[in-house]
Amino acid sequence: MDKFNLFKKVNCQEGGGFLRRANEGSLHEIFNRYATVDKNGEKFMTAEDFVIKYLKLLDDQNYNKDTVKLLAAIVDTSKDGLISYPEFQAFEGLLCFPDALYKTAFQLFDTNGNGMVSFSEFVEVMKKTELHRKIPFNMDSPFIQLYFGKDKSRVVSYNEFSQFLHDFHEEYAIEGFRRADTNGSGFISLSAFQEIMTSIKSHLLTKQVQSHLIETSQGGSRVSFPYFIAFNSLLNNMELVKRIYLNVTNGHRTQEVSKEEFMHSAQAMSQMTPLEVDILFQLCDVLHQTGYVSEFVNDLVRDKLMDKNGNLPIWSEILAGCCAGGSQVVFTNPLEIVKIRLQVAGEIAGGAKVRAWTVVKDLGFLGLYKGARACFLRDIPFSGIYFPVYAHTKAKFADENGYNSPLTLLSAGMIAGMPAAALVTPADVIKTRLQVVARSGQTTYNGLLDAARKIYKEEGFSALWKGTTG
Repeated sequence: MDKFNLFKKVNCQEGGGFLRRANEGSLHEIFNRYATVDKNGEKFMTAEDFVIKYLKLLDDQNYNKDTVKLLAAIVDTSKDGLISYPEFQAFEGLLCFPDALYKTAFQLFDTNGNGMVSFSEFVEVMKKTELHRKIPFNMDSPFIQLYFGKDKSRVVSYNEFSQFLHDFHEEYAIEGFRRADTNGSGFISLSAFQEIMTSIKSHLLTKQVQSHLIETSQGGSRVSFPYFIAFNSLLNNMELVKRIYLNVTNGHRTQEVSKEEFMHSAQAMSQMTPLEVDILFQLCDVLHQTGYVSEFVNDLVRDKLMDKNGNLPIWSEILAGCCAGGSQVVFTNPLEIVKIRLQVAGEIAGGAKVRAWTVVKDLGFLGLYKGARACFLRDIPFSGIYFPVYAHTKAKFADENGYNSPLTLLSAGMIAGMPAAALVTPADVIKTRLQVVARSGQTTYNGLLDAARKIYKEEGFSALWKGTTG
């Protein structure tokens, strides 16, 4: 199929499961706004125009030119270094397809635009990714040979590549485990588990789960391979989890179920392992306990600030939310640091028993709040935004009787959470860098300002917002 026919086909896709196309006049206006090159009366976008100015994916002061060219090549199907309006329009059409993510990824790896992906093209793109630099993938593995052949001369079509990409993501996680399991014991450290999950599986983790990955682990100082596989399997099958829950509750979305009830339904409907169910309930328990303190304090402060008529000014709602965020750090930071110290001590001691009281005595009262400033910087503004926005959005979505369905509650939570999370992401990035133990050759940080300064200097401004996009 030549490029003209491709453009024509993409333009015609609308309805029948496809997203509605953008208005052509508006699309052309957007293109002209960012296109800076004029050739023979026709406007073109450069790679920088598309990636930095239009998509705003990278910091315009600090970016890798190869990365920009690689990303722009997804749209530049003619591979001439410039993006024409038909190419821009075809890309917009591409995003309307149900399998848009796979199609976009295919065009990223099809660097010569011949409609197939070779092993050399795959390696060329992968070696430019931050993920490969952090956790290198074995390009001579049997998995790679199954798709590209033993001599790596086979090329794969779009349909084959989509399956490869799906399987590759799972294989990459296992490869990360193998590399971290340096002595072949079948176990990895908690810090290695956290790095693998946040690097390879971040698109499946919510902010809350990312923040409590270590707490949801088995409780020891290491993570076993069976636990690792079960955790990943659980993340991949959340739709199945929802169906099992609704089967137990006969469609009710707010009813509590016991582990035994859930397990019985899971075995009747599908093969969900007991370990996966254990992880699910442990994860729910950790997230529920974390959220309870902040919700209680928010409601308490709101009640105290409410006037006799039940009115609450917006500043009071923001103050109540900030108090909720602060209280969460006050109550949970000591527990979290003791837990992490116990786990790390267990790692270093090779199984020697270390008691919680010993850790508390060594740290002292102030030591229990080490790293709390970064948590305050994240949780106070987050809750100050989240709780007021959530309360108002929930009220707007309620029916005439003041009732909210699970869908409206979910929508209210998403609307409140997105701006709040976006604002505090830099604080969350800094907190994570301060808490994770630096490996040999990695940058070490000494406090909030030092971390912020080094991250900006070494990785650019956009690094402070890592995790806000896929």
